[in-house]
Amino acid sequence: MDRSAIKVGICGFAQAQAAVFRSLRLLEVQQTFYKPPRIETAKRWRERAPADFEFTAKAWQLITHEPPSPTYRKAGISIDENRRDRYGSFRPTEEVFAAWEQTRKVCEAMRATFIVFQTPESFGPTAKNKENLYAFFGGITAKGFVPTWEPRGPWPLHVTERICEDLGLQHATDPFAMDLVDQPRAYYRLHGSPPGPKMHAHTYTDEDLRRILGFCDEVDESYVLFDNIAMYGDALRFSAMLAQR
Repeated sequence: MDRSAIKVGICGFAQAQAAVFRSLRLLEVQQTFYKPPRIETAKRWRERAPADFEFTAKAWQLITHEPPSPTYRKAGISIDENRRDRYGSFRPTEEVFAAWEQTRKVCEAMRATFIVFQTPESFGPTAKNKENLYAFFGGITAKGFVPTWEPRGPWPLHVTERICEDLGLQHATDPFAMDLVDQPRAYYRLHGSPPGPKMHAHTYTDEDLRRILGFCDEVDESYVLFDNIAMYGDALRFSAMLAQR
């Protein structure tokens, strides 16, 4: 594989912006998931970043997660008890589509390339959830972005593949935890899963990094986003490994 086909980055500003912009060329913005920043803030990130720096972003949780999610509390979002059934799970409601519009505007301001819709484990392969997925993605315009879905629930791979094909979605996955559907491009979100119980506290070993490189060699193009505590250091080590190929 041409090493230029592997792009390496981190999920969130794990270091000072200047250090991230100097050392890497890819960042998945996390603030957009918890509570989208102001448009002016997103524009300022774009202006400060090098011209060849690529932003991706997570979609606002009001689209994907329901109000009981602890991530609402973490973001300080309070939903009226009588309106809780109008948020999350891609429900075709005014509230969910408004959350998409806010996500889209912020991503447009930073010129993000991918928008990641991460669904929680509670969002399983039910008939209603499938119906909501089709209604949501059939009802939005994502021109200029690659809509990307990371299902964390127990979705059979063939079902995920069919939905991605039908809706034009990029599949995002942690390759240590779940297989990638049959696509020429991979969007890997590395949550620190090996050896399992540690999850985000895990620091990737050299052997882990070599396995990641093997995952990348199975596709034409790879986005490799580290999302563990040691993400910045691991991304630099992986980049150094690529440079030595």
